[in-house]
Amino acid sequence: MGTYYVPRNYKGESRILYIFTTKSLITTGVGALIGSVFFVIFGMILNYKMVGFIIMGIFGLLGWIYGAVKIPTIAGIAVTKKVGGESLDEIINRYIKFKAKRRIYSYADTKTDEEEENTKEEQ
Repeated sequence: MGTYYVPRNYKGESRILYIFTTKSLITTGVGALIGSVFFVIFGMILNYKMVGFIIMGIFGLLGWIYGAVKIPTIAGIAVTKKVGGESLDEIINRYIKFKAKRRIYSYADTKTDEEEENTKEEQ
């Protein structure tokens, strides 16, 4: 008898503590690191440590949302039909790249005052 490959479900095996994937753990850490600046400001300088912890937690939560949340597909909302199932970070990164590549063109009128006067006289 031969050996056969049995497919295995790998979904969820890269999760750490069930809610953290590697990407969401990194973005949570970056968010908490940014929030730690506010912790230092409020906790060490102004002696409001609880406010500093809350702000650091909020930034950590925002980092987790950025790295873990996927946009659901909702039939009633047209925008979610286009981006449904994609990660929030991919959508935000695509939007930033789109805005960065957009060019603003301005057109300058190169006619001098003398040329404008000549065209007015001709009419």
